[in-house]
Amino acid sequence: MPRLSKKTMFAIEAVLDVAFHVGEHPVRSGDITERQRIPKRYLEQVLQHLVRAGILAGKRGPRGGYRLGRDRSTITLGEVVRVVRNLEVETEPSDPSIGSPLAHEVVWPLWEKLREEMMAQLDSVTIEDLCRQAHTKGLAVSASQSPHAGHAAI
Repeated sequence: MPRLSKKTMFAIEAVLDVAFHVGEHPVRSGDITERQRIPKRYLEQVLQHLVRAGILAGKRGPRGGYRLGRDRSTITLGEVVRVVRNLEVETEPSDPSIGSPLAHEVVWPLWEKLREEMMAQLDSVTIEDLCRQAHTKGLAVSASQSPHAGHAAI
């Protein structure tokens, strides 16, 4: 099955952290790093790509940080995964001469079908769904957090 890379997990955790902790002020990347134990070198790169994709909105300056780019009920896990996947593809070698005809004609098409099915499932899961699940499991949400806070773009 397709693997869950570190960058993908970090991106999902970062988006969920912002959904949980945004209030009157945006969420600072340093706070995300501290709470989620995400190395800063990974986080900054992923946050920039999430902003470009409209999943997050960023604000610079002393009171800067991140908010969700839109309502968390409209952001899917599939979108977050695609942002990171596109980032990772930029650094992967792509050589069509690698692999046998068996791989190209049988294995890769099967793998692609499985990937498409997995992405369809991820597209059906929203950040709102994950926040509800975390709340059900007793994970704390910031007191200033309303059920749909953090959806306005900065």
